[in-house]
Amino acid sequence: MAKKKGASTDKAKAKEAKKAKAEKKAEKRETKKTKGAPARGGADDDEDLDAILEKLAKEWEAKHKVNEETVAGPPTRRANATLTPCPSGNHLWFIGGEYFSEDGKAHFYNDVYRYSPEKDEWRCYTSPNSPGPRSAHSVVASPAGGGKLFLFGGEFSSLSQNTFHHFRHADFWVFDIATHSWDRIETKVKPIARSGHRMVLWKHFIVLFGGFVDIGVRTNYLNDLWLFDTQEYKWIQVDFGHNDRQPHSRSGFSFLPIAEGVILHGGYTKTYDKGKRPVGVALEDTWFLKMSMNTKEIKWEKRKKIGYAPAPARSGCSMALWAAKAQGVLFGGVSDVDKDEEQLDSVFYNDMFGYQTTGNGRWVSMNLKKKKKMGGQKKEKAKPAAAAAWTRKDEDEEGEEEDTVSDNEATPATSPAPTEPTLQSIFAMSDDPDQPLMPFQRYNAMLAVLRNTLYIYGGIYEYGPKEYTLDDFWSIQLDKMDTFTCLRPLDVTIDQNAESDSEGDDDGGDDDDDDDEDQSEGDGQAEDEPGVDAEVEAGASEALPAEPDPAEDNQVKLRAKANEFLGSSKDTTRSAEEQISTPLPGETLAMFYARSKDHWAQTAHANSDNKGKLLRRDGFALAEERYASYKPILEEVERILAEAGLDEEEIKRVGASGGQVATTSRNRR
Repeated sequence: MAKKKGASTDKAKAKEAKKAKAEKKAEKRETKKTKGAPARGGADDDEDLDAILEKLAKEWEAKHKVNEETVAGPPTRRANATLTPCPSGNHLWFIGGEYFSEDGKAHFYNDVYRYSPEKDEWRCYTSPNSPGPRSAHSVVASPAGGGKLFLFGGEFSSLSQNTFHHFRHADFWVFDIATHSWDRIETKVKPIARSGHRMVLWKHFIVLFGGFVDIGVRTNYLNDLWLFDTQEYKWIQVDFGHNDRQPHSRSGFSFLPIAEGVILHGGYTKTYDKGKRPVGVALEDTWFLKMSMNTKEIKWEKRKKIGYAPAPARSGCSMALWAAKAQGVLFGGVSDVDKDEEQLDSVFYNDMFGYQTTGNGRWVSMNLKKKKKMGGQKKEKAKPAAAAAWTRKDEDEEGEEEDTVSDNEATPATSPAPTEPTLQSIFAMSDDPDQPLMPFQRYNAMLAVLRNTLYIYGGIYEYGPKEYTLDDFWSIQLDKMDTFTCLRPLDVTIDQNAESDSEGDDDGGDDDDDDDEDQSEGDGQAEDEPGVDAEVEAGASEALPAEPDPAEDNQVKLRAKANEFLGSSKDTTRSAEEQISTPLPGETLAMFYARSKDHWAQTAHANSDNKGKLLRRDGFALAEERYASYKPILEEVERILAEAGLDEEEIKRVGASGGQVATTSRNRR
């Protein structure tokens, strides 16, 4: 019995200890909750909360502080910017863009300008919280909430264009027209980064299509379709079946909203055939996107070409919607004739076409009306301006009375490559009152229609091997079509010797050497006299730019070798031996040796009598030597691909598949 009593006592003590332990745990949990609970009730606590809210408000105000400034005139020279009619007033909004200086430098902008036609006034708005500098982005206006501008995508590069990237990581912004401030829109589901795409507003949906992704190796063109709900702030991708008709992948096309959907015309793409260099293609097809609130009912329909369509096919032509007449207005563009690997002939345009969006759509030419002259002769019928390339029609008769332009009438081109115009015919403004004033040829200009007036700003023109970004500003009343008004004349100097200089660079270098020799002889110094070279260099330093930094020069050469390597890493004309013995981007020494060890063993065996482990050691030494010789180039290639936004796995895939480097202008995308 005593044993039983002792056992029961021990059991009771254990229960009490367990209970005490449980109570202690419960007390700890309660203490923890009390510490973590928000403070309530006290006046000091209310003051702390007010201070926190005040601090947050000040931070928001500092981030969204807007500086507004009235500027003397339009923005600086620009291309691939956006010019958007204001949805809540009689203004134009100009955002971003790029400028390529004649020395090959690329300048990008993120400034916001507002143009008021009544006052001919430009205002610039800047704030700390704004999108980064970019070009080839897209902007669409919405009247909701007092007016908003939505911006998506775009691209940026360093000054020397050695680094380049698309804006990634949900780079979607909204500009509030009332407060002139920017806010970033964050969404989990979103389109991939891109440039050269287009957006329009249909009902309360932003419709986004196409564009390109340039990873530095090749340009990938897109034809995906996305909708952004401006009420719920979310993206929706529209999927199509394999048998559904869709436009080809493209960028730089025209995109016009109408009541039933969206009109798409033209654009640019490239074809990549195995073993061949990429070929640029200017598209001239027209599509109608039949919209519906039910995304499953959205369909593409291809439209026939009716009327006087632009010809030949051109890229870089800009089109704006003239809403009052339900008509798109197209201006300019460029046609490229790709003759061979080294020669690309380009023809630039400054003609205008209209696309009537009603019904099945119809193209019309848009010619200036000419002032009537005295005389009673019969009116001459105007010819359509299809395929105009600034070839003027010679007039022998005088005193004719016409409704349309004759002196400046564009004649239909029978060849896709007419003679390139002279600088005088392009840039000179004539004092002849009978010769109409109008913008000259260009591509990638900014176009916008505000009420019944078309505005044209900037763009790009090429002369010889050089590319010129323009800065002139024009307007024309579309309901009258009588004359263009130059709101800002061009302030660009064209190098008329660009072509001859580029052809005679080698000869020019020899001439410079001869001049140096003549100068040294004229000074009476012997050819072998010490210090002659130093004095000649000192005398020439005043006229010539300073010698480049050797380290910078080496980096430029290394980058050139890396680009060349990317273009030839999977050249099908290379031998199998050359392909297997060359390391690839993203490939380590171990990976390279594992892929090519048989080749190196055979190479070592041909030069040595070793066998077994010794032979493998010799083969590895050869592979290691080869890899070391390519390592600086491989590292530079990996930097190029990383700058383009590729991760390690993507770099390895690019290395395995090789790549091709575009040789034409980066604007031909």
